[in-house]
Amino acid sequence: MFEYMDMDVTEPEGRTDSGPYIPDAGECIRCGMCVSSCPTFRLFQTDEETPRRRIRTISKILVEKLPITAEEKFHLDNCVQCRACEMVCPSKMAYGQLFDDAQAQISNKPIWLAKLAFWLIENKQWRSRLMPLLAAYLKSGLQQPLRRSGLLNKLRLADAESLIRTPALTPLAGFYPSSITKRGRVALFTGCIAEHFDRETLLAAIRLLNAIGFEVLLPPQQGCCGAIHQHNGQSAKDLINNNIKTFNALDVEAVLYTASGCGAMLSEYDRSDDDAGKRFSGRLSDVNDFLLKHWPDDLQLKSSNLKVAVHEPCSQRNVLKNQQVVYALLQKISGISIEALADNHICCGSGGSYMLTHPENTAHLKALKQQAIIAAHADVVVSSNFGCALFLADESIKVEHPLLLLSRQLYKAALN
Repeated sequence: MFEYMDMDVTEPEGRTDSGPYIPDAGECIRCGMCVSSCPTFRLFQTDEETPRRRIRTISKILVEKLPITAEEKFHLDNCVQCRACEMVCPSKMAYGQLFDDAQAQISNKPIWLAKLAFWLIENKQWRSRLMPLLAAYLKSGLQQPLRRSGLLNKLRLADAESLIRTPALTPLAGFYPSSITKRGRVALFTGCIAEHFDRETLLAAIRLLNAIGFEVLLPPQQGCCGAIHQHNGQSAKDLINNNIKTFNALDVEAVLYTASGCGAMLSEYDRSDDDAGKRFSGRLSDVNDFLLKHWPDDLQLKSSNLKVAVHEPCSQRNVLKNQQVVYALLQKISGISIEALADNHICCGSGGSYMLTHPENTAHLKALKQQAIIAAHADVVVSSNFGCALFLADESIKVEHPLLLLSRQLYKAALN
């Protein structure tokens, strides 16, 4: 696979006293470790679809201040942003940050549909007003006729429409007390769409946190983490500042998230030297990790003989690097059989908005991941990222958050 590698050892040209480190092309070619971990190289088998070629394009943008060609932009945009290359890069290159910085420098003019999506992400009230219309559409019987008409394809809405699930319409409460002796208080991050489309996971998180003695706050002022904006070259500054201000004002021990995709973005709020960002990041925690660390010795779960396959989202493996927490937490259920899904190091293709912007690429990656799921012969597949679970599930495959499995094994009554 790597017969074209140049083994010359050269000093990196991209190293500077300040700013991100961009390795020299020769340094990248020397190892080629990022090539085999890249999902788009796996699809196309061309050097243009590798991180090392993309980093040359990023260098032109950020270091050389040169315009890039349409072809270079095409291959740059083809990146799923899984950041698997970061995990294996001996140079410890901050690819994710470099990619975002490069996208911000490029003149990205979103189409009308993207503009609408960005606006809805930013405006929580209008997003909530849209939900009853979506629910009515799903109940109306118009879904199949509209799909057959071809109108959705013409409007470039077919891929987004195929992912729609019945939304929850009533808002979550702002406070959920624990019925047992209070051990502390935490805040729960809900993001932009989880409150409507991943309600079961949020309720499972609240149920489990209450069961171990923690009160849960859900501040209504919170909003989207900003990942969709930032990864697509749009400013996420206002979204970031809003969340930092909202959660820093709370008297809580921790700020918890259920979706690893959101968590990856939230974990990088402290990139600047801003004290507020550091305070926010200092209290941020994955809900799986928090539950495991605070699990009471006397809290027993109902046993189960289920065979569980664990899907490890790229945001969890490559950014948060805490995928092992899920396995340890699921072991709280006695009798359960837990195994890692094959090829967990390869992206499933969801990639946030990538599943909508690059449907052909994601279809191939999704098929590979679904083959691994079928081959696992598991009773249930769990994933800690809502986007991945939504993307991979179909009529024959169910993927759910590990918290749902854990909460079902509680002896206590379900949360209303």
